[in-house]
Amino acid sequence: MSEAVPPLGGARFNGLAMIEDAGLMGMITLRGDLASAAMKAAVKTALGLGIPDQRQALSGEGGSALWMSPDELLLICARDGVAQVIASLEDALAGRHFLALNVSDARAVIRVTGAGARETLAKLCPVDLAPGTFTPGMVRRTRLGQIPAAFWLDGRGAFHLICFRSVADY
Repeated sequence: MSEAVPPLGGARFNGLAMIEDAGLMGMITLRGDLASAAMKAAVKTALGLGIPDQRQALSGEGGSALWMSPDELLLICARDGVAQVIASLEDALAGRHFLALNVSDARAVIRVTGAGARETLAKLCPVDLAPGTFTPGMVRRTRLGQIPAAFWLDGRGAFHLICFRSVADY
């Protein structure tokens, strides 16, 4: 079996903002009834987090949960913990309609930081990124130039972009 390699090979660019390959991480698409007690309990057991509100992200020691749509979350965890998180979800949601899929190898995560991070992203997408409008914990699915992507802002002021691995160079 081949070894996993970071999508951008650890690339970094420091200009108006610092743009860097965030490296390998575990990512799970979880689809189902996000309002159900079973789903809430499953995510709590698997990651120690609740279900985030619409267009929000929650983070903790076990990882992050990002709202992607009314019936979809993106769960982020340690890459070597993906199988364990999926097994936990499958146990907790047995007999219910849901999907938990490892998408770690299909996605790239890019971190954008620095004084010009908001301006850099604002040039690429139709989202109001003003400090009072786009606050930590917010998530957006949009297009960055021609690329479908999602991003969120963490509590330290770093933006985390997720896109398909095949277009990470763009």
